[in-house]
Amino acid sequence: MGFPLEGVRILELGQIIAGTYGSQVLSDLGAEVIKVETPEGDLGRIPSVAPYRGESGLFLTFNRNKKSIVINLKSDDGRQIFYDLVKTADVVIDNFRPGVLERLKIDYETLKALKPDIIQCSVTGFGEAGEYKDFPAVDIIIQAISGYMAITGEPGRPPVRTGIPIADLSGGIFSCKAILAALFDRERSGEGRRIELSMFDGMLNLLTYMGTMWLTNGELPQPVGSAHEYTVPWQAFSVKDGYVVVATRQDAFWRKLCQALDRPDLGEDARFTTNASRVAHRAILVPELEAILATKTVDDWMVLFKKFDVPAAPVNNLDRAFAEPPVAERGMITEYDHPKVGKVRLPGNPIRMSGMEGTISNPAPLLGEHTDAVLGGILGLSPEAIAGFRQSGAVK
Repeated sequence: MGFPLEGVRILELGQIIAGTYGSQVLSDLGAEVIKVETPEGDLGRIPSVAPYRGESGLFLTFNRNKKSIVINLKSDDGRQIFYDLVKTADVVIDNFRPGVLERLKIDYETLKALKPDIIQCSVTGFGEAGEYKDFPAVDIIIQAISGYMAITGEPGRPPVRTGIPIADLSGGIFSCKAILAALFDRERSGEGRRIELSMFDGMLNLLTYMGTMWLTNGELPQPVGSAHEYTVPWQAFSVKDGYVVVATRQDAFWRKLCQALDRPDLGEDARFTTNASRVAHRAILVPELEAILATKTVDDWMVLFKKFDVPAAPVNNLDRAFAEPPVAERGMITEYDHPKVGKVRLPGNPIRMSGMEGTISNPAPLLGEHTDAVLGGILGLSPEAIAGFRQSGAVK
């Protein structure tokens, strides 16, 4: 055994984050991902996008383990080269706006005629049809329109987005799941699939119980900062040198917290004995806890919380997050050597599987770095043929 997707070939088109994250996850599992770029290159290559030593930190992150070839899909020769690659592939994934696949003549019906069991996955902003199909769909737009920014942040403050591009990442997460399901089904049925998903749909799905409470009960949530509507205490508290989060939904943990605070009387107070009563008396209890917790440091409190088995954690920035013991214990930092910027260290693959040892960590490719190798090795084109296509502008 080895990496479970060894032998699976994915062609990736028109990506920045929404789809490219999904294919990066699949590449971590052993899939061969060939990034088909325009002569200008992926937009994610622009150095101003998370600048790092003259390169894009975004591109360096989301394109590890991939190969890059440059094909001009607007030329007849370039399109034919792509068709020939499709015949060798398992999956084609794109992040184009609706209508682009048809204009380029690489839509599902066209590719299915070339390879009947091909799986094609398109990640769009709002779907391929409907009133919003052409609406701009960058991450902050999706976070805003799907309700996330209205419920994120402190009460009475302006709306804020989440600190990571969660809408873009949701497209990658759901595309990865869909592709794996389609690959599994193809093993049984021999049939390919057309997968179409939107970032907006993904974000609505991730609203989970908040969406349910609105749709079913008419409860419109409001921003509550780090607090929780239905649980107290469940939030960040300021301490001497930072913040800690305490999350004691169950009453047994509430009593353990009171022991750690050296305030058993709070645990016995009838106003606070159950979570429902603590929620009802939030305005009394939370200031009391704030005053107690402000007396010690993060490290002092964490010693006590661990001693009394209290669900709690420091509010880490990335320096402390990547210094936590599980990072080293589980190998959650990987690295590669990039020909332009040198060593790149980045978050590792979170998936552990029996028979799969280590991780794959090849550098994000230079633009067109693998054009000759892919066309020669996969399609069997001679150096002279490749040179001719390069001269005609079909490849670069």
